Amino acid sequence: MSVKIRLFKVGRKHQGSFRIVAQDTKTKRGGRFLEILGSFNPSELGKKIILKGERINFWLSKG
Repeated sequence: MSVKIRLFKVGRKHQGSFRIVAQDTKTKRGGRFLEILGSFNPSELGKKIILKGERINFWLSKG
């Protein structure tokens, strides 16, 4: 299985935030994902980013 790490948009218009997810390359961009790896909120001061480092390394090792 080939895996990509992608941003998955959630939230309202003009106030969107993103989930960082691991997703199979054969699924649609907005479709089913394997695991939530973190979040990114560009609208907050300092552009808040939360990551699960161990799980990101795990999925990167899978390809």
